[in-house]
Amino acid sequence: QVQLVESGGGLVQAGASLRLSCAASGRALSSYSMGWFRQAPGKERELVAAISWSGGTIYYADSVKGRFTISRGNAGTTVFLQMNSLKPENTAVFRCAAFSGTVRAMGSSVNAIDYWGKGTLVTVSS
Repeated sequence: QVQLVESGGGLVQAGASLRLSCAASGRALSSYSMGWFRQAPGKERELVAAISWSGGTIYYADSVKGRFTISRGNAGTTVFLQMNSLKPENTAVFRCAAFSGTVRAMGSSVNAIDYWGKGTLVTVSS
């Protein structure tokens, strides 16, 4: 069994920062790409950021470039999403995901994601 557990969401004002964490347990996820998806009411689920197992390949959605940073913990079992300069349009449920494919394929492979976290809610007020 593999479990992904997110934390760090909350209610903040525009311009504030949050750091989301995703902890993996159950078995090793070596070679898996890890990413964060967001889903807001009435919107399609989209990939916000992703990182390869080694950390050498990183993807960001255009809307978050320069504001969000994805990283892995030293042990490789935790992935973080540092979110700065948050905007109301960032309000969404953020879900951690593990994917056996490549970072570049992750955003178009939502139906092939191997493991999902339950999500953490980020709410940004004006």
